[in-house]
Amino acid sequence: MSSSFYVVGLCYVVLYLVLVQAHIVSSALLVGRLRNHHNAHHRLPIGQANQTKCNLFMGSWVHDDTYPMYQSSNCPVIDPEFNCQMYGRPDTNYMQYRWRPDNCELPRFNGLEFLIRMRGKTVMFVGDSLGRNQWESLICMISATVPRTQTETTRGDPLSTFKFLEYGVSVSFYRAPYLVDIDTVQGKRILRLDDISQNAHFWRDVDVLSFNSGHWWIHKGGLQGWDYMESGGTYYQDMDRLLAYERGLRTWARWVDTNIDRTRTRVFFQSVSPTHYNPSDWNGAPVSKIVGQVSKNCYGETLPLSGELYPGAYPDQMKVIQSVMNSMHNPAYLLDITTLSEFRKDGHPSIYSGDLSPGQRADPVRSADCSHWCLPGLPDTWNQLFYTALFF
Repeated sequence: MSSSFYVVGLCYVVLYLVLVQAHIVSSALLVGRLRNHHNAHHRLPIGQANQTKCNLFMGSWVHDDTYPMYQSSNCPVIDPEFNCQMYGRPDTNYMQYRWRPDNCELPRFNGLEFLIRMRGKTVMFVGDSLGRNQWESLICMISATVPRTQTETTRGDPLSTFKFLEYGVSVSFYRAPYLVDIDTVQGKRILRLDDISQNAHFWRDVDVLSFNSGHWWIHKGGLQGWDYMESGGTYYQDMDRLLAYERGLRTWARWVDTNIDRTRTRVFFQSVSPTHYNPSDWNGAPVSKIVGQVSKNCYGETLPLSGELYPGAYPDQMKVIQSVMNSMHNPAYLLDITTLSEFRKDGHPSIYSGDLSPGQRADPVRSADCSHWCLPGLPDTWNQLFYTALFF
């Protein structure tokens, strides 16, 4: 072979080493910026943030024309209640915001990299419909980067699974709004605050688990998901809801500490997703008048809230979450999305939901959904944070 061949080959080797070294340096810088953010929180009583280090959950929303990362029309799994564009939302600005932490930049989500790093592994979101919101978002984000890869979908209750067959990656959602078990006894629904074994059977041997629970613990009337609570052999028609939430969450924490091999399985807990039903929470004025009534919810909101602190009340459930996490032998990674989501009063489906009838859409005062989130939208940022915590 000629000497020129060796010279060219040597050039390629040198170039490769330079690129590898650059990647290592870049990754090291990012890791350095992200290190120690896990235990830094942004608002009392959770704790004071260290402003000299990167906290993923403190920052601001910035407009970014490169977003969204996918179109709802090209995603195979978005439920009608989250598909705001399909059901007539006239604005698109809410899809074009990027979360920027105060002292670092988030790596952009890369669906192909996610599949390669997770090859042969399983991911499961466990919780209520906010977990389903996030599950569908992650599938959309990954699918946008590998649009022609073979997939398989299985929908069920409580378990739904989406598989990327070429990579052997399974992304599931398990519906368990309280995490702990509910039994039916003589036609009555019993919420077992001390028992989680029936649900947890489905969570074993999963490689990455992401839990959420919060909203269903405060529902009353027709939205209440149980008839009696049971704890320590005693049945209750009701009790202080924060106390019940704490008992249930401690049951979950004990199960995680006892049953999960943390050398094999990553465990996340996502904090409470906020609602936007009262404009006074964000110092807002009523946004519309429908049939002589003043709207008192997220209907008509098209811009995020700016500023450093959300003026509304911080969820009391966050105190419970922090207390339970602190008691764990090996705490779950807390994805603290509460405050950054509070600023996104513009991100809810409002009346642009396939779950509403025409009559309901005409009455946003009573019907607007200010709990869930449009897709594309805010849950994409939750997953970008999830991706960052998982790989960086």
